[in-house]
Amino acid sequence: MSGASENFPEVAMASSVELAKKALPAVQATRPPNREKFIMQAVADFESPLIGYAMSILHDLDLARDVVQDTFIRLCQQDLITVEDRLKPWLFTVCRNRSLDLVRKDRRCQSLEDSPWQKVADSGLLPDEQAQQQEQQTRLMSYMDRLTANQREVILLKFQHDLSYLEIQKITGLTSSNIGFLIHTGLRRLREILPDDLRL
Repeated sequence: MSGASENFPEVAMASSVELAKKALPAVQATRPPNREKFIMQAVADFESPLIGYAMSILHDLDLARDVVQDTFIRLCQQDLITVEDRLKPWLFTVCRNRSLDLVRKDRRCQSLEDSPWQKVADSGLLPDEQAQQQEQQTRLMSYMDRLTANQREVILLKFQHDLSYLEIQKITGLTSSNIGFLIHTGLRRLREILPDDLRL
């Protein structure tokens, strides 16, 4: 559970960038000239982490990409002054809510073991090292799947996406003490079940 974007799929930026550009003209006339730059930078910084986060909820890469595109379209429709100081938690909150809407609507869930959600391209590793890293990541996620949904979510938000307790609280609606308890009990459970070769 290292860097925020290392473990997520390499995604072609064009799709989200093009959608964001199409959504901009309707509101751009009343916005400062750096609006497009702000949106494009948000896509560049957060597209892969958001896809990985949506994948942790949906277990479906295509649905995760759709949710992230919806998230950036929503960003294009916002008054950036209201979101620029809290962009990261705002994006994760919108992404989470949209993902949960789809789960409730479709009940489309599959094991993460079967999903190619890891980002291995451009990792600088040799092919056999990439394969070994992907296998370890898949094994780790199979153990993460044994945690409760709340434990898994707060652990991923904290350690995979490097969010603060306050940011996690805004995204999930959980209290800070509840988040701490879930992280503590989730990590304790992982220590009990993880084999030695997966321990950090």
